[in-house]
Amino acid sequence: MVLSLLVVIIGVVFSLATMHLFGYKITLLNALIPPLIVVIGIPNCIYFLNKYHSSFRETGEKRKALYEMISKMGIVTLFCNIAAAIGFGVFAFTKSAILKEFGVVAGINIMLLFIISIILIPAALSYLPDPKARHMKYLSNRWLMNLLDWLETWALHHKRIIFISTLFILTISIVGITRLRSEAFILDDLPKTDPVYADLKFFENNFKGVMPLEILIDTKRKNGIRANMLGNFTKIDKLSAYIDSSSVMARPLSIVEGLKFLRQAYYNNDSLNYGLPNDLDLPFLAPYLSVKPDSNAKPNAIMKLANSFVDSNKQTLRISVNMADVGSIRLPQILGQVQKRADELFDTAHYKIEFTGTTVTFLEGSSFIIAGLKQSILWAFILIAICMLYLFKSIRILICSLLPNLIPLVITAGVMGWAGVPLKPSTVLVFSIALGIAIDITIRFLVNYKQDSNADSSVESTVIKTIHSTGISIIYTSLVLIAGFVIFCFSGFGGTQALGWLTSLTLVMATLTNLIFLPALLIAISPKKKV
Repeated sequence: MVLSLLVVIIGVVFSLATMHLFGYKITLLNALIPPLIVVIGIPNCIYFLNKYHSSFRETGEKRKALYEMISKMGIVTLFCNIAAAIGFGVFAFTKSAILKEFGVVAGINIMLLFIISIILIPAALSYLPDPKARHMKYLSNRWLMNLLDWLETWALHHKRIIFISTLFILTISIVGITRLRSEAFILDDLPKTDPVYADLKFFENNFKGVMPLEILIDTKRKNGIRANMLGNFTKIDKLSAYIDSSSVMARPLSIVEGLKFLRQAYYNNDSLNYGLPNDLDLPFLAPYLSVKPDSNAKPNAIMKLANSFVDSNKQTLRISVNMADVGSIRLPQILGQVQKRADELFDTAHYKIEFTGTTVTFLEGSSFIIAGLKQSILWAFILIAICMLYLFKSIRILICSLLPNLIPLVITAGVMGWAGVPLKPSTVLVFSIALGIAIDITIRFLVNYKQDSNADSSVESTVIKTIHSTGISIIYTSLVLIAGFVIFCFSGFGGTQALGWLTSLTLVMATLTNLIFLPALLIAISPKKKV
C-alpha cells in the first residue's frame, strides 16, 4: 500500500512541477490533473503487484516473480499508458489555450507514471522480504472466483444472449443519442444554492439580467456619425426601443439615452421633455456637448459619457445591453432578430453592425471548445487504433479491441440523451478521457490473451485462462477507477460532477463489455481449428 501511494505521490509532484516548468496556472481543468494522476497511477500498481504475487505463488522465487512481472506487465502497462496519454494528450492539438495546457501536462505525466512505476516498483520489491500467504490471499477470494467462473460460463455458452442484449441496449442508446442536444449556459456549472447564482437570477427576474451584450454600429467612414447626426440617433433610438421590448434584454444604454437626459435637464428636469433633441434644441444644447480637442480643460460628465459610447474618429457608436443568461440555443435566435431589425433601420451599404461582449464571447467560446473536443475524440480514436494495430498486428484483434470501448461511449451518450444532459464543454470532455482510460482494460485483456495463446491451445481454453489470470486485476482496477471518479460527484461545481458520474458510468460499462462481451466476441470471430 505504501509503495503504491509513493508511486502516485511522486506522479502528483511531477504533474505540479510540469505546470510550473511550462509556466501554466492552476486553472479549472489543470486542477483535475493531480486527482487524475492518482486514479490512473493506482491501476499500474495493482497490475504489477497482482502479477508479482501470482507469479510468486506459482514459482516460490522472488527473482523469477520479478522477471515475470516486468516481462509480462511492462509492455502491457506501456501501451496502456500510451493509450491513456493519447486520450488526454489530444487536447493539446485543439485551439483552446486551457485545453492545450491540460492536454500537454496530462499527456506528459501519464507517460512519466509508467517510468516511475517500471523503475520504482521492481526496485522496491527486490529489497522487500518475500510476500507471505496473507498478502496473496486475495488471489483466492471465493467471491471473485465465483464471479470469474460465471464470466467463463457466459463467454462459452451464452454468446447469443450477450450479443442480442448488447444490440438491444445499443438500439435504446442510439434513440437516446437522437434526443441529445448541445446547449450551454454561462451559469451552467454553478450550484443552484450558490449566492452568485441566486443574485444573478434575482437580477434576471427583476431587471432582465446583467450579462453584457455590446452592439457596435460602424458608419464605415471618419466623422460618419456627425454627417447625419439626428438621423443616426433616431435609428439608434428605434433599435433601442425594439431591444427594450424583449423579455430577456434590459433597456440599452447609449449616447442617445444621454442626449435624452440632457434635453430633460435643460428643460428644468421636466419628464415630458425626455426625448431626442430636435433641430431647435441643438443650438441650445451645443455648448454642453462641445470640448475643443486642444483645450486643457477637463471633459465634463456629459463628454465623458459621450466618449465612452463613441470612438475618437466619430465613426463607430456603441450600444450597451444587459440581458439574461438565455443559453447557447436561444442566444443566436435573439441576436438574429436584433440583427434583422438593425438591417431594416441601417442601410448595410453604409453601416456595419457587430455584436460583441461577454455573452457573445461565451457563445463562440462554447461552440469552439465543443468542436475542438469532438475533433480530439476522433483523433484519440484514430491514434489508439494505430497503436492497437501495431501492438497486435491483426485486423481481427483490432476490431475486438475497439468495439468494447465504443459500446460504453454510445451507452453513455444515450444515457445523456434520455436524462436530458446537454452536450457542453464539461460533458464532451468525458468521452475522450473515458476512451483513454477504458482502453487500458482492453489492452491488458488482449495482451494477456496473446501471451497465453499457443499453437496447441484452442481459443476457448485461452479465453478461459485469460479471464482467470487477468480478471482479478481488471475487477480491482475498475473498482479503483470508478471509486476515484465517483469522488468528483461530491464537488460543488457542475462540470466536475459531470466528469465524475459520466466517466464512472462509462468505466462501469467498459468493465462489463471487456469481461463479458469481449471474451464472447473473441470466441465467436476466431477461426475454428481443423481437427
